Amino acid sequence: MANLELIDVKKTYDKLQVIHGIDLEISDGEFCVLVGPSGCGKSTLLRMIAGLEAITEGKIVIDGKTVNNISAAKRGLAMVFQSYALYPHMSVRQNLAFGLENLKMKKDEIDERIMQAVKLLRIEDYLKRKPGQLSGGQRQRVAIGRAIVREPSIYLFDEPLSNLDAELRVATRVELKALHERLGNTMIYVTHDQVEAMTMADKIVVINEGIVEQVGSPLNLYNKPANIFVAGFIGSPRMNFLEFESLPNDIKSFAPSNSNVFGVRPEHLYIGNEHSLKLKIKNVEQLGSDSYLYGETVSNQNLSIKLNHQTDIKVNSEIDISFEKENAHWFNKDGISI
Repeated sequence: MANLELIDVKKTYDKLQVIHGIDLEISDGEFCVLVGPSGCGKSTLLRMIAGLEAITEGKIVIDGKTVNNISAAKRGLAMVFQSYALYPHMSVRQNLAFGLENLKMKKDEIDERIMQAVKLLRIEDYLKRKPGQLSGGQRQRVAIGRAIVREPSIYLFDEPLSNLDAELRVATRVELKALHERLGNTMIYVTHDQVEAMTMADKIVVINEGIVEQVGSPLNLYNKPANIFVAGFIGSPRMNFLEFESLPNDIKSFAPSNSNVFGVRPEHLYIGNEHSLKLKIKNVEQLGSDSYLYGETVSNQNLSIKLNHQTDIKVNSEIDISFEKENAHWFNKDGISI
C-alpha cells in the first residue's frame, strides 16, 4: 500500500496546456475517483501517475519519494485499461503469468499468486480459455487479475467498465468496491460517469479542463458543491439552475445578497405552493417506482422534478412546485457557491 502526492503537476503538448498545476493528496488505502467530462484531462493525469506520460512541470511523490524520472515498470503500480489489453493468443493463465515470468519470478510463487487472484475474482474455471472465449465482464476480471498478481502498492483504473453493458457495469462496480475492501490497497479510478464516482469513492476529485474544481467525499460534493460546475456534474438527474432575477419575490427574500443563480436538485422539489414556482409540464416519464416531470417556468427556463412515486399529472398541465429552504443552493456571478 502507498500514499500519493501531486505537487503543482502540469502537462503541455507543444503550446497546449492540458493539466494546469494540480495539487492532490491520496492517502494510503483510499479509493479515489477522478471524475469529469470527456477530454477534461483525467486519463492524462492517471497516465502521468503511472509513468506512461512524462510530466511537464511539478512532482509526483509516492511514499515520500519523487518518481518523476522513475520508469513505469519500477513505480510499483498496476494499471487496468478500458480495452482490457489482454494477449489474444494466450490463455487466461498465461496472461496472468506473463508479467511475473518477465520478472524472472519462481514458478511456485507465480502459481501461488495466480491461484490467490483467480479465487478472489472467481475466475478459476477460465484459466485454460483464451480472451476470445470470454464475455466482456470475464475479460475485465482477467485484466484486474493481471494487476492483482503483481501485488502493486497502488492500483490505477482507466474507465474499466465503459465497455460493459449497463447491468454488468452495476454488478462489476459492486465487485470492485468489495475487492478494495478485501485488499485494502490505494486505488485511483478514472471515469466520466458520476454515478460510478458516487457509489465507489472514498474521495472524489472533480476535474474540468485540466483544473481540480473540488475534492471531497461523495456526500460532501453532493451537499456542498463548491461551484455551478460541480453542482451540475454531481447528482443524477443534474441540478436545476434558474436566474435569480426570474424568481418570485418570496424566494428572493431568503437568498444571500449577492446571489446570481438559484439551484435546486430535482429530488428536492415537490408539488406544493409554499416558496413555489409555477411550472407548465412538457413531458412526463413514468419509471414505475419514480416519476420524472419536465417543464418550463413562467420565464421559459427548464426545470425537472423527480417524484418518488407514480403520478397522474399530464403534459400541458400547470402545477406549483415547492422546496425546503435548506435545499436551495445559491451562486454568485462567478458561479461560486455562496
